[in-house]
Amino acid sequence: MAKGKKNRSKIRTEFRKNHDSRVRSKDITREFQSTEFNDDDYERGERYSGKGRLTRKRTIIGESVESDETGLQIQLDIDLETCVRGRVLSVHGLASQVLGDDGREYRCAVRGLLKNLATDQRNVVAAGDLVYVQPDDDGLAVIERVEPRHGVISRTSKGRQHVMVANVDQLLIIASAAEPYLKPNLIDRFLITADKSEIRPIVVINKVDLVSLADLQPTVGVFAQMGYTVLLASAETGFGIDRLRRIVSGKQSVVAGQSGVGKSSLLNAVDEGLHLKVNAVSAENQKGRHTTTTSRLIPIYGGGFVVDTPGVRQFQLWDVIPEEVAGFFRDIRPYVSRCRYPDCTHTHEDDCTVKDAVADARLDARRYESYVKLFVGDEFD
Repeated sequence: MAKGKKNRSKIRTEFRKNHDSRVRSKDITREFQSTEFNDDDYERGERYSGKGRLTRKRTIIGESVESDETGLQIQLDIDLETCVRGRVLSVHGLASQVLGDDGREYRCAVRGLLKNLATDQRNVVAAGDLVYVQPDDDGLAVIERVEPRHGVISRTSKGRQHVMVANVDQLLIIASAAEPYLKPNLIDRFLITADKSEIRPIVVINKVDLVSLADLQPTVGVFAQMGYTVLLASAETGFGIDRLRRIVSGKQSVVAGQSGVGKSSLLNAVDEGLHLKVNAVSAENQKGRHTTTTSRLIPIYGGGFVVDTPGVRQFQLWDVIPEEVAGFFRDIRPYVSRCRYPDCTHTHEDDCTVKDAVADARLDARRYESYVKLFVGDEFD
């Protein structure tokens, strides 16, 4: 939580690259060699060392904080008495929808100073964020500050952090038994993200009415043996929906998975009043069509929130280096310290207990292959 003003001070902090509209000439040397400088054409006292208006650093009023899941190094000083606390329901480009603690919904822009602070994230605001907004008389508002986060689901997008949702208790990893076919490797990536963010993961396999349950037992058994909760469900027949409803009741949950697995259909089955849009899976390539285009925080009947996220076909981990991957695999982790070499990658070395466990069928071969793909950085098909 924010501290009182007595702990606030002037702080020198870094801004995003190119936040200043003023652009410095890139052809200074060439221009001097061809025509020499005319002193009247240049601002007196301008420094080409990055000082003054050209520097990315500014002095602002706030409180220094350890970089948390917001990716910021500072918490801005604001007047709490004139602001309304709320929660971000969705983000659409430069505009965000916020549900205030006063029961009103506000369409918000982000304070210029806030969105210009340096961060690795694509957007400083995400669905699920707790924020303070400054409203006006027209129902519009400005997000003045983002509170520290917990329970963040992120992925890498073009080298930057894409925060899909913040402040959730559990991650419902939605897969489908068929149409489209099950992708266990994608489930593995979501499990790593949940464990890294200290969020409870729950694997939900939808469309079980399309296959024999016996065919799913090998996959279900592998995840269950590692201590993960696995739920078989069918939005079409209602199988498993009552249990799913109990799981999300009173919790802050996020549903994630590839396109077409039935995330919105399951939510409609859990709460018939939602009426979320759904689409059929392509019969030609078994790929889903995007019906959810942005993460949305949805209040559900019985209490709690569910965040419906856009479907993904790839999920690239954020802030996980290859050397850390083995530690996030619950079934591989017990064998890691027994290898002959302390820096064993478990991919090609001799006397590797991980590889021996796979050969002896003590480790699932599919899970090991998933680990290798993550370690070498392969993407999904």
